[in-house]
Amino acid sequence: MSRPDIRALAATALACISFSAGAVLPTVPTAAAEPVRSFGAAGLLQAGLGLAVVLALIFLCAWAARRFGLQQVGGGRLLKVVSSAMVGQRERVVVVEIGGSWLVLGVAAGQVSALHTMPAQKLSESDAAPSFGGLAGASAFSQRLAESLNKLKKRDGQ
Repeated sequence: MSRPDIRALAATALACISFSAGAVLPTVPTAAAEPVRSFGAAGLLQAGLGLAVVLALIFLCAWAARRFGLQQVGGGRLLKVVSSAMVGQRERVVVVEIGGSWLVLGVAAGQVSALHTMPAQKLSESDAAPSFGGLAGASAFSQRLAESLNKLKKRDGQ
């Protein structure tokens, strides 16, 4: 579309909207016309701060997803991350399953190196628990919490 077509389309849409708004909203005759309120600097400041907060939340969520390793749950992927562990501030060791083998990879800033290759193994139920971004104590915590709840149930039941 050319610019004159877009302008004509916008003008037609605006005229339809204003015509339909006038037909729906009743007009009330007033003795004196009320002055039109302007939003000025306060309204602009409020809108700008709202926009800044929304953008900050978007960037914060993206950072958290990258930092804590949140990944999409997908079934038919060729490559699967079995486990990962942080070994430094920017270094981590990652076990990746591809085909029928596991690759142990060292991941650093701008570099990935293969450390070891081994055949894929069957994971036990405790190993298959989600790692929550490399937090090793997450499955131990859930086990202790379940044990504590069971003890409380037994104590209350007796």
